[in-house]
Amino acid sequence: MNQRELHRPVSGLNLLKRLDDGTSDPVRMVIDTLDAIRNLDPQILAITAVLDEARAVTAAQAARGPLRGMPVVVKDVFDTYDMPTAYGSPIYNGHRPVSDAAIVTMLRRLGAVVIGKAATCEFAYMNPTSTRNPADPTRTAGGSSSGSAAAVAAGMTPFAIGTQTGGSTIRPASYCGVAGFKPSLGLLPTVGLKYFAWSIDTVGLFAAGVRDVAFLAQALTDRPLAVEDDTLRPRFGVPETYPWGAPSTATSQSMDTAIRAIEQAGGSVHQVRLDPWMKQLLEVHETLQSYEAFRALGFEYDNHRELLSPVLRRFLERATAVTSHDYQTATHFLAHAREQSREVFQHVDVLLTPSATDEAPDGFASTGDSSFNRNWTLLGNPCVNVPGMYGPRRGPIGMQVIGRLGDDIRCLAAAVFVEDALKTYHEKL
Repeated sequence: MNQRELHRPVSGLNLLKRLDDGTSDPVRMVIDTLDAIRNLDPQILAITAVLDEARAVTAAQAARGPLRGMPVVVKDVFDTYDMPTAYGSPIYNGHRPVSDAAIVTMLRRLGAVVIGKAATCEFAYMNPTSTRNPADPTRTAGGSSSGSAAAVAAGMTPFAIGTQTGGSTIRPASYCGVAGFKPSLGLLPTVGLKYFAWSIDTVGLFAAGVRDVAFLAQALTDRPLAVEDDTLRPRFGVPETYPWGAPSTATSQSMDTAIRAIEQAGGSVHQVRLDPWMKQLLEVHETLQSYEAFRALGFEYDNHRELLSPVLRRFLERATAVTSHDYQTATHFLAHAREQSREVFQHVDVLLTPSATDEAPDGFASTGDSSFNRNWTLLGNPCVNVPGMYGPRRGPIGMQVIGRLGDDIRCLAAAVFVEDALKTYHEKL
C-alpha cells in the first residue's frame, strides 16, 4: 500500500449526509470502520483496542442523536468500561475500568459508537509511540495524541478524541494533515482522564476538515460552534516575532502563502507584537507541568518506577525539585499573563501562527517540537490546526488559528475562512 493510499481522511459531515439521503446506515458505517482498521492499522499502528463487532453493531442499531452511529476513536488516556485502558504504559496492561470517562459518556449519549482506543505516548508525555504518519510512514505522527491524529488521517475513523497539555492535539494534526481543535480550557470535561497536569490538560478533537471538527465540537458542547457559511471577514493578527523560537524556512514560506490566501479572500492581516513575558511562559509551563505530574503520577513513580520509560522517569526525577513555592509563583504569573493576553486581541479577531516548527521529523525517536503550542495551552486559548499545505518534502504543514479565551465560535469560524481561502488559492495556481 503506497503513501497516498494511506493518507485519505474521510469527512464526518459527508458521512452524515449519506445517512440523511439513505445511501448508508449506522451499521454499514460501523462495519466499514472496523474493516478499515483491520486493513490499514497494521501499517499505521494507531489503534490499541477495538470494540467487539457484535457490540459495535448493537450500538449502531440503537444510535440516536446528532452523531447517530458515527464511529469515534478515543485516545487511550480516557477510561472506557468496554475496552482496555492502558494509558500508554505497561503498568496498566489489561486494565479494565469499571466506568467511562465523561467525554466517552457524552459521545455515547449523542449517538456515537466509540469503536476503538487510539495509541498515546506513555501517560501523554513524550516517550514516542510506534504510530506511523499516514502522510509519510517513515515519519512520526507527533505526540502525544499520535493515534488519534493518524486514525483520522488514514480514514479509519471520521472523528477522534485526544488531549493537549503542550501541543498534543495541534502538532499531530499538523503533521498528519487533518483538522485539530483544542477548545478553551474547561470547555470539555476531563473527568475520567488520566491526568498528567490537571490545571492544563485539555480535551482535543480531530476530524478531516475544520467544518467537521466544528460540528463535533457543537455536538459535544451544545453551543453554536458549527460553521455553515463564510460571511465572516476576520482580522488576523500575525506576530512580528516568535518569542519561543523561529519556524523553518519551509514553514515560514507556508505562512506567507496563508497570508496571501487570506488577503485574496477578503480577510485582513495585521502585525501584532507579543510581549517579552510570552517567553517566560515556557518556564511557567514547565514548572506547573512538573509539579502536577509528580503528584498525578505519584503512585506509578513510587511503586512501578522500573516500568516507566527512561524519558518519563528522568522528567519525574527532575520534578522532585519543584517546590510548592515555585508552583505558587508560577500560578500567580499565569493568572497575570491571562489578563495581559487579552490585549493581544485588542485590534484583531484571532491570531495566525504556524502549528509547528516544520513538517513532521523523520523517524520515530521524537514526537516533534511543541514550542508553537505550549503558551496557548497554558493560557487556555482555543486553537485550531488548519490543514491544506505541504512542505518541500511533501509533509503536511498546518496553520494555527488562535482565539480569545472563551471565543471558540469566532476561532472556528476564522479557521474555516483560512481553510476555504487556501483551497481557493491553490485552485487558482
